[in-house]
Amino acid sequence: MTVVMPAGVAVARDLVGPATQAAIGRLSPGVRRVATYHYGLSDAEGNPVSGGSGKALRPALALLSARAAGAAPERGVTPAVAVELVHNFSLLHDDIMDGDTERRHRPTAWTVFGVGAAILAGDAMLALANDLLLEEMAPGGPWGARCLSTAVQRLIAGQGEDIAFEKRDDVNLDECVQMAGDKTAALMACACTIGAVHVGARPELAMGLAEFGGHVGLAFQLTDDLLGIWGATEVTGKPVRADLRARKKSLPVVAALTSGTPEAAELKSLLNSPGELTEDDLVRAADLVVAAGGKQWAETEADSRLAAAARCLDDAGLPADVHAEFIAIAEFITARQW
Repeated sequence: MTVVMPAGVAVARDLVGPATQAAIGRLSPGVRRVATYHYGLSDAEGNPVSGGSGKALRPALALLSARAAGAAPERGVTPAVAVELVHNFSLLHDDIMDGDTERRHRPTAWTVFGVGAAILAGDAMLALANDLLLEEMAPGGPWGARCLSTAVQRLIAGQGEDIAFEKRDDVNLDECVQMAGDKTAALMACACTIGAVHVGARPELAMGLAEFGGHVGLAFQLTDDLLGIWGATEVTGKPVRADLRARKKSLPVVAALTSGTPEAAELKSLLNSPGELTEDDLVRAADLVVAAGGKQWAETEADSRLAAAARCLDDAGLPADVHAEFIAIAEFITARQW
């Protein structure tokens, strides 16, 4: 299956890309060097390179939310840049916490510049995001900053829970869904509403867009977790069953582990066994997740979340073109490729 990039994403790249580069240019030289490398704008020596990083999905959603409030997409550029800065702050820190050595087919920033430099670059990008929102005299500038700050607090809480889950063997499904809602869906919800908030949209519209984004964010995490086990390497950039190799308590795995089936008991024993899991172990673990109902639950829940997201848009009464573009991006980021 070929997944087509929504047109709104290309628009976001054209509008938000240069503004993001300009914002990064405000950082101090040492921090700026790490940030431009992380974004794919320079090599490790600071020399400019062509291209750049990221799919611009969250910026596209932020621009759409400004349009949903009746504003031109250009008025959503600042909040779109702010959301993208926060997203990349989280990626810089996640790479360190997860020990990841590669991102977007390049060595991660912390492996090139050191842990301390990567942490500081992430911190600087987070601070810059709020500065951008507050210094622009927009009707909802302070509320946009508050929206982003709340999302960051939830993101941090979710990341903390995710780390804590690594040391527990009693994680239940409700906890796992809450963790995903904080770690992933909170920033997606912010992206879907911050443009509208920034331009002074009515509260009912802003809340409806945030609810839409929350459902889409969970559907995205469910899809990502499915791809983390069954996704093709050319799609994910990781080996098949990578999340099982890492014994990650992803949503389909926790759904399987808490199913009360004989397969759940076998899966728990296998994942708790000492030493590295062999390829045969990983194949068996994936089969057990299926047999225990974890894969089916995750697929059904993702579809349910997308349907709920669509209902939120229906209730918001958006212009037809904006409604269609929101749906197109939601479907794009939750497309499954095995």
